[in-house]
Amino acid sequence: MTVIDRRAGRVLLVDLAGRVLLLHGGDPARPELRWWFTAGGGLADGETVAEAAARELFEETGLRVAPDDLGGPVWHEITEFSYDGRDYRQEQDFFLLRVADWQVDTAGMDAEEKLTITEHRWWSAAEIEASSEEIFPLDLADLLRRCVAAVPDKDL
Repeated sequence: MTVIDRRAGRVLLVDLAGRVLLLHGGDPARPELRWWFTAGGGLADGETVAEAAARELFEETGLRVAPDDLGGPVWHEITEFSYDGRDYRQEQDFFLLRVADWQVDTAGMDAEEKLTITEHRWWSAAEIEASSEEIFPLDLADLLRRCVAAVPDKDL
């Protein structure tokens, strides 16, 4: 079995209420499987992790920010998953971006994103913990609480 190693940049987009924006999508090879996840994705050739996170944030939500606006990563993890019949080992960094409000615009999604991402929603840490749905990363509620406490909304 071949495992594809890749790097990814992801964004915890958090509003004034301390909720994180999550996207709902799935795997085209297994349409019965659906889960919630943060905006972000793999690096294109020559991109830094922050550049990929900013690009993916724009594609998936319509929010354009400079990579430097993301600051440094607030979380790092390595995850393994299967997608579209291929196995991945993904090393990913999460960046925190606080916004007063944001209305998602999906016009920038590429064809695959349009096929696999079906909705979005703002989630509180309590809602994440209470949900029976699959939500990634697995420890997102604790990560969200730590990030909100570390970067209060008065800094917006």
